[in-house]
Amino acid sequence: MNDVPISGIVKALSQWPEVLAIAEGGSRASGNFDADSDIDLYVYVRQEIPAARRAAFVLPRSDDAELDNRIWETGDEWTDREAGIVVDVMYRSPSWIETELTKILDDYQASLGYTTCFWYNLLMSRSLFDRDGWYATLKKKASRDYPQMLVKAIVQKNFPLLRSKHGAFSKQILKAARRRDIVSVNHRIAGFLASYFDVLFAINRKPHPGEKRLLSLAVQLAIRPEGLTEQIEQLLSYSVLCDERKLGFILDRLVDGVAPLVAPYEALGG
Repeated sequence: MNDVPISGIVKALSQWPEVLAIAEGGSRASGNFDADSDIDLYVYVRQEIPAARRAAFVLPRSDDAELDNRIWETGDEWTDREAGIVVDVMYRSPSWIETELTKILDDYQASLGYTTCFWYNLLMSRSLFDRDGWYATLKKKASRDYPQMLVKAIVQKNFPLLRSKHGAFSKQILKAARRRDIVSVNHRIAGFLASYFDVLFAINRKPHPGEKRLLSLAVQLAIRPEGLTEQIEQLLSYSVLCDERKLGFILDRLVDGVAPLVAPYEALGG
C-alpha cells in the first residue's frame, strides 16, 4: 500500500478554479494507518463542482466508483485501479468549517457526543494545496489551547446524561434490558459511550479523535478511570445478554470512575 495516487489527484483538482484548498486527513495523515486504511482527501471549494466534471476525472481511474455521495458530506469514492487503494474525496465549504470551528473554540457549544471531532480532524490533516493561504490561516486558528469553558460546556451537557437525568442513557439501557429489547440496548449504549468519551477527552483537554480506534486512544489519556478497557468490554458483552443486573453494575462503575474527574467542571458557574 502506498500514496502514489495522491500527487496526481491533487495536481488535477488544484487546477479547478472552485478549489481553494486540499488537505489529507484520516489515519494516513496521522501516521496511524494499516492495510485497510483509505486515502481521505478534503477539498475545500468556493462553490459546488459539477458532478459531470468530477465523473470525467474519476471514472478513468476506477472500476467501482461511487460518485456524488451525499450521505454525510458530498463526496466521490473509488478504488484506484493501479494502486488498489480506496480514495475518499469529500468536498467542503470553507464557510462551513469556519463556522464549526467558531462554535466550539469561540462560542463553546457542546454537542451530545463527538463535540470536537472536526477540530481534531483539522488539526490532524496535512495541507496539500492552499491557493491563497486560507487553509494556513484556518490551521493557525485551530492551533490553540483547549478552552476551559469548552471543557465545562461538554461536561455539563454530557455527564448528567450518563446517569443522573430522568432520560439518562443508563436508565434507558436498563429499561430496554428488562424488555429484552437488544436493539434498543445497543442503540442506547452507543449514546452512552458517545457522551462518555466526549467527557473523557474533554477533561484531558484533547480534541475528540472520532469513533475509530477510540478505546486504544482513550487508554493513553493521562486522566482516565482505572480499568477502562475491561469495563467497556464487559459493558458490550453484557449488552448481548440483556443482563439488567450486570449492565447496571458496570454502568455504575463507569460513571463512578469518571465522576470525581469531572467534579471541578460541574461546579464551575457562569
